Parts: sequence; structure tokens; C-alpha cells
Amino acid sequence: MQKLISLQTQNNFQKTILKDHYIIDTLLLSNVSDTVEKILTEAFECAEDGDYSESLRLYDLVLKKEPSNITALVDKGVTLQNMGKYKLAIKSYDKALSLSPENIDALLNKGATLHSDQKYSDAVKCYDHVLKIDKKCTMALAYKGLSMGEMGKLNDAIKLFKKALSIDKQYELASISKSFAEDLLKSIKTQKSKIL
Repeated sequence: MQKLISLQTQNNFQKTILKDHYIIDTLLLSNVSDTVEKILTEAFECAEDGDYSESLRLYDLVLKKEPSNITALVDKGVTLQNMGKYKLAIKSYDKALSLSPENIDALLNKGATLHSDQKYSDAVKCYDHVLKIDKKCTMALAYKGLSMGEMGKLNDAIKLFKKALSIDKQYELASISKSFAEDLLKSIKTQKSKIL
């Protein structure tokens, strides 16, 4: 009987310790999470100010603590893209996409990086993936339109810009790009008619 009381007391003591341990762990995780958020905010602000090396250092600090932090991976990719380091940017987006294959931010930014690197067909594939997830993603429609325009497919580009504007009439990128593509198409037709 004494052994049973002792075991019962010990068991209650262990439950109390585990409960306290859980509370402490939760608080520590909360503090770590707050710290990570602060570092991410600071990294973003550094990138906005053009201090890319400090921004990358901070993103790497977060990724050392949390290698699967999608925000850090995507934002690091954006920073690398802004630096013209397209291969490294794509590598960062690919890592984010390996963890979250449907991440629209990673897909859009990967597409934009491929576009900047003049890999328009690959960029279009990224935008098509986004549009499978969200058919009304105006950014994917407009960006795809830009890539199609770069490939000389102006009619397709104009259709995409119009579709983006049908969803968001105020979407400036689509509006400006549509006007530019239409003017370019008219110019091409005028030149062809002069030649004939």
C-alpha cells in the first residue's frame, strides 16, 4: 500500500513537472517565434533600404534556427533576385516549394526571376501553376502576359492583360502593359502594311 501511495504521489509529481515543462516550452517557443518575426521584419526593411548583404545575413540567421521557414526562404529569394543572383534566388524558391508546393508567393517570385533571366517559357509554367491554384490571380495573369509578350505572342499577352483587368479594373500593371502591347501590335501592323 505504501508503495502504491508513493507511486501515485510520484506520478502526480511527474504530471506537474510535465505540465510546467509544457508551459515553459510553449513560452520559449513563443519567444523564439517573436524573435524570428522581429528578425524577418528587420531583414525585410534592410532589403527595402537596399542593404541586401545585411538582409541576407538576417534571413540566413532565421534559416539556421528554422530551416523550413517559408517566409524567410521566399524573402531571401526576392533579395537575391534584386541583387541579380537569379540562380541562387531560384534555389531559394525551389527549397520553399519543396516544403510547400502550392505556395503562390514562391511560384510568382520564381516566375518573375525566370522572366528576369529571360527564361520566359519556364516563367509561364510557374504562372500556369499559380493559375491552377487560383484562376483569378491577377498578378499571375499579368506576369504571364508579360512573358508571352517577350516571346512575341502579343495577342495572347493582350488577352491575359484584359482578363486580369476584368478581375481588377484598377490593376495598373495590367492596364499599362495592355496599352503598351496594343500600341506595339499596331506599330508592327503599320510597318507590315508599309512594306507590302
